[in-house]
Amino acid sequence: MDKIGLFYGTYTGITGMIAEKIADELGRDNVDLHNICCDGEQMDKYDKLIIGTSTWSIGELQEDWDNFMPKLQTMHFEGKTVALFGTGDQVGYPDTFLDGMGMLYETFQFRGAKFIGFWPTVGYDFTSPLPLLDHDHFVGLAIDEDNQSDLTDERIKKWCEQIRPAFGLKAKD
Repeated sequence: MDKIGLFYGTYTGITGMIAEKIADELGRDNVDLHNICCDGEQMDKYDKLIIGTSTWSIGELQEDWDNFMPKLQTMHFEGKTVALFGTGDQVGYPDTFLDGMGMLYETFQFRGAKFIGFWPTVGYDFTSPLPLLDHDHFVGLAIDEDNQSDLTDERIKKWCEQIRPAFGLKAKD
């Protein structure tokens, strides 16, 4: 079985913490964790990717992803399966909630990625259209540690159950 490359950018540590929880839920022997600021070049080595980011300021891509974007835009993702997750604050920034995840979705989509892990919008209150696949789904797992931290672990668990089969992983016991 090929390992999953989990690449994330984090500024305050929240997205890194979520990445760690996802790796734990999928099994550490199945996932290689990479901080995009240090290991972005390693992305080419994986056919299965999990990509995580936060959104900063008013709808800006997390700084490490922003710095890596010129390289990312030269990469090709045909034949690669990608699941996204994003962290943000839907109360403080409803107009730009998870815009960073939406920006990465567009970049990976344009470069040929096949996506899994779309997440329902039920239970969230925001107005930004960028992180949406359609009216009822985000392009990936939506995490709001600022306002819904009590839901994070259950959301991660359900999302990981959802993406396991597409990544060739057996159901967790």
